[in-house]
Amino acid sequence: MLVRSLRRTLCAIVVLLGTTTAAASAQQGRPALSITAPAADQLTRTGPVVVASHMLAGRKLQELLASGFPARLHFTVELWSTGGWIHDLERFTEWDVVVRWLAVERAYEVTQFVGDRPFSLGRFAQLDDAAAAVARPVRAPIVAYSGGRRFYYQATLTVETLSLSDLDEVERWMRGELQPAVRGERNPGTVLGRGVKTLVTRLLGGERREYVERTPVFEVR
Repeated sequence: MLVRSLRRTLCAIVVLLGTTTAAASAQQGRPALSITAPAADQLTRTGPVVVASHMLAGRKLQELLASGFPARLHFTVELWSTGGWIHDLERFTEWDVVVRWLAVERAYEVTQFVGDRPFSLGRFAQLDDAAAAVARPVRAPIVAYSGGRRFYYQATLTVETLSLSDLDEVERWMRGELQPAVRGERNPGTVLGRGVKTLVTRLLGGERREYVERTPVFEVR
């Protein structure tokens, strides 16, 4: 009886420690989106810097990645002007980052899509390294203009999980097999962006996150 009691007590302690450790880990590395406006003397010369940290955190997303379902991160950065109650969208830009697990290579591949062009951000054996690649600062190519107006930047990030059929079409496009896109009948950049040819992001198990951040209002003279 004493041995059984000790075993039950030991198991309870182990479970408690495991739960505490998991809770502490969950609190660390929480996903965060930030956008920083340029310095005052650079406002009409360069755009804001966007950083998406720890975006691959979360058990559900990690399990989907490990099962072969790629994650798509869609970034939109907007420049807004404001005059009291009125806010006007002046300019915007957008890009995508796709993260997928390559089972044969046993590596996570991170690819950035800007307009019509894919850019490899690398292949990584560890998920943390792939997340660090996603978190690299990106300077959005939109700038404010002079004229005594007040502006602010807003960044929106949507993290979704693609289906395997979506991935198949993306791979075919990257291999040059989608000839209509090559002939100019449709823009290949929209394969991940705006969804021409009904390439719609499918949500798996409700795995969809959205983050919105904005800079303080600034004035450009």
